Amino acid sequence: MTINEDSTGRIELVSTQNIETSRLYNDDLAPVPLAGRTWHTYNYAALWMSIAHGIPTYYLASGLIDMGMSWVQAVGIIGLGNLIVMIPLLLNSHAGAKYGIPFPIIARAAFGIRGANVPAIIRALSACGWFGIQTWVGGQAIFTLSSVFFGSWWSEATPIGGHPWTMWVSFGIFWLIQMGLVLRGIESIRTLENWAAPLILVVAFILMIWVMNLAGDLGTVLTPHSTLGWGPEFWTIFPGALMGMIAFYATMSVNISDFTRFARSQKAHIVGQSVGLTPTVVVFTTIGALTTAATVEVWGRPIWDPVELVGMIPNAVVVFFSLLCVIVATVAVNVAANTVGPAYDFSNAFPRFVSFKMGGLITGVIAILMQPWNLMASSNLYIFVWLGITGAFLGSVGGILVTEYWINRKRYLNVEELYQYGGRYTYTRGFNWRALTAMAVALVLSVGGAYSDPATGGPFPEHGLIPVLKPLFDLNWAVAFLTGLLVHLLLSKAFPPASFALDEADRATGQPGTGAIQVPGMQEPAARYSAPNSPKSADTEV
Repeated sequence: MTINEDSTGRIELVSTQNIETSRLYNDDLAPVPLAGRTWHTYNYAALWMSIAHGIPTYYLASGLIDMGMSWVQAVGIIGLGNLIVMIPLLLNSHAGAKYGIPFPIIARAAFGIRGANVPAIIRALSACGWFGIQTWVGGQAIFTLSSVFFGSWWSEATPIGGHPWTMWVSFGIFWLIQMGLVLRGIESIRTLENWAAPLILVVAFILMIWVMNLAGDLGTVLTPHSTLGWGPEFWTIFPGALMGMIAFYATMSVNISDFTRFARSQKAHIVGQSVGLTPTVVVFTTIGALTTAATVEVWGRPIWDPVELVGMIPNAVVVFFSLLCVIVATVAVNVAANTVGPAYDFSNAFPRFVSFKMGGLITGVIAILMQPWNLMASSNLYIFVWLGITGAFLGSVGGILVTEYWINRKRYLNVEELYQYGGRYTYTRGFNWRALTAMAVALVLSVGGAYSDPATGGPFPEHGLIPVLKPLFDLNWAVAFLTGLLVHLLLSKAFPPASFALDEADRATGQPGTGAIQVPGMQEPAARYSAPNSPKSADTEV
């Protein structure tokens, strides 16, 4: 394997000829050459501004207020959650920028060339759910916009499955718009992000000014009102709410290398993401929180759905402009955040049969099957069930990836062998039992105690699936992340794979290993990976 390294520490393969015939390779999963890594700081800032300005982000603050928090409490929890999630986000960004490879390929280092399909599919299914949620929001925007012009025959059409048939048509139209963009490829997504980012912010300002004007007394709106107060009721739901805010971006913290693989430097994505994420989320959710708080003063109840609120504006021109912005911005958010990752993940599972574009289409189909209209049925279901469960699954993956790349491998990856059977990342028949065991332990501890409050409803028993683990469910993401990180680290130290010795040899000589690749059984060849006078790894035994 011959590599080039530039002055910023980015590495590229001089030639991919040795891996192009592998069943683990396709053009969409291939390492990006240095010449193709063109994303600047602004591209990453615009990416996160666009994602952070999405309607589901607005739901975070308005949903917390809907549960009785003040706008100060809601924004504070969201800001804290974003600061915490920046840690795994930036840690898992590094490998993509250094080697130009996407998340499912990086996951092969930790989970094995076959085992990587487990976290990749979990992450893909999570994104499918998010894609469905965003598509439902976009469909609502088209439905509401069309109602302004078509009148009651559209808005009050015969219901099917609890919604007017015209709502289902709107949902389908929005789905087709996004699929068309996916088929145009990754660069069209970057272009859309660059100019669509501020649109939803404009809509949010319009809503805030309009509702606050109706409320009249700004002092009343700005004064934090909480039915929970700062007592036991607030602190009871605080952990679960915080984990939900972290889980909101847990998906991107796992697969962020799908984007950083295009970075011009490590600095470009670090600065762009730091500027684009947390400050934008705090500003945007503050607007959403104040608007929702004002709706309580005007209508006596919190209206947490901004699309519903836009439809109440008594000016057709303003409604048209606002909903058009919602539609465009939601497309930009959804395609970037929720189709790029799973498209690569599905492609990784079947590299010879599924391209990036085909993976995007699969994402769109699964998103419909996950019934997003039910996921959005209530703020409690959205935050504590959907965000909580997905956050736990992805938290475990994030912790394992951090351990493998930063501690076990010390930021060194042999790129060629990530695409080949029989190399150091084959472990035992393609699976690294250490990472898979760590994930299983993390999921039992973080999700095993899943429970639902009878007062608000939910799919879990009141006392938890495993009652003794119920307290851990309120800290699901943190429990999953830390358990995955620590258990994988302990197992890797107690039972080190033989490939660690080869990494050390590569670092010592400055040259990657060039031993023969052995395919039969996909088993690590003991002679190649066992360093002299070192104990033979269990991975080398049949």
